[in-house]
Amino acid sequence: MKLLYFSGFSLIGESEIFNEYIIRNDVTASGFSYGAIKLVENIITGAYDSEHFKKRIDKVQLFSPAYFNDKDEKFKRMQLMFFKKDSRAYTDNFVKNCGFSEEEKEKYFSIGAYEELEDLLYYEWNAQKLEIIKKKNIIVETYLGGNDKIINSEEALKFFRQFGDVYFIKEANHRL
Repeated sequence: MKLLYFSGFSLIGESEIFNEYIIRNDVTASGFSYGAIKLVENIITGAYDSEHFKKRIDKVQLFSPAYFNDKDEKFKRMQLMFFKKDSRAYTDNFVKNCGFSEEEKEKYFSIGAYEELEDLLYYEWNAQKLEIIKKKNIIVETYLGGNDKIINSEEALKFFRQFGDVYFIKEANHRL
C-alpha cells in the first residue's frame, strides 16, 4: 500500500503530521495546502487514468487547501515581491505562520520556488474543477482550521462545503 500524498509549499514529506486524519490505503489521495492544488490538477488532467499510472482513486483529502480566491491582485503581487526580495525569510515566515514547530520546520522545510508560490497564489478554485472530480465518483473531504493565518478558512468553508464533507477544526491553524 503506497500513500499518494502531495506536499505543501516549501515542505517535503510532512504527511505524518496528518496521521490523525489521513487515510492510508490504495484508493485515497491527499494533499496539504499547495499539495491539494497539485492533487486536484493531476486528477482533472487524467494523470491517474493514464496507461502509465493506472491508479484508481475513490477519495481525496484536501488538508487546508491553498485557497486565495478572495485575495486581490495587490496582495498576490506583494507576496511575490517579498519572496523575490528574500526567499529564505519569506518561506521561514510562511512555514511559521502555517503553525509548524521549530522541530517540524527543521524536519520538513525546503525552500519553495517562485513559480510554485505564484501558482498557489493565482490558482483559481472553481466549481467546474471539483465537479469533474465528483463526476469521476471521487469523494472529496476537506479539512480546515478555524485559526488559519494563511488562508481565510471561512471563505474556503463556503466554497468547499458544496462539493463534499468539510471538517472545520475551530482551534486548529493551517497545519491543523
